[in-house]
Amino acid sequence: MDLHAWITQQVDRVEAGARAELEYRRVVFEPHDGGPALTGTVTGITQTPGGLQLDVAQYGVEPRDETPAPVQPVTAVLRRCEADRRILARHRNNPVCATSCEGCGTYNDDFEPFTENLNDCPELLDLAHAHGITDEIRAGLDRPQPPESKPRNDGRLGLADILTTRPITTSDVPAALRGPHWKP
Repeated sequence: MDLHAWITQQVDRVEAGARAELEYRRVVFEPHDGGPALTGTVTGITQTPGGLQLDVAQYGVEPRDETPAPVQPVTAVLRRCEADRRILARHRNNPVCATSCEGCGTYNDDFEPFTENLNDCPELLDLAHAHGITDEIRAGLDRPQPPESKPRNDGRLGLADILTTRPITTSDVPAALRGPHWKP
């Protein structure tokens, strides 16, 4: 698992917890007199001499008090998870160079990537920090490696094979064939 996959796993875990908490707070009260059911979200619990009192915000109705409801942090967590997923969608393995980060971009005329390895992407490292990555976890993550080129079975070379072969040098040319202005 590389850094991208680790962060995705953490975002999934946080989002599942937030959705479970939001689902846990939803309540339906059915009155004893047969009237319509009250559907809402528990926004607070107060201990009174008569027992527990639940503060419930009906859907579409704001709570009457001015204090923010505890449900709002849950929705903020869900929004943060969505923002993290957007960052993860931008900062992923570059399809051209399998180990570099596509979101970090390239520089110069040769399109050299700013981030050679996805695990070194500053954006992903910041996200990982927010999700509590430690040096031990980071050391245990896989580092994306460029794929090894495999020659074709028919003996012909493909474009990937040509680009990964060593350059041709003229150092093996016999001295008898070298001219007066020879440069190896």
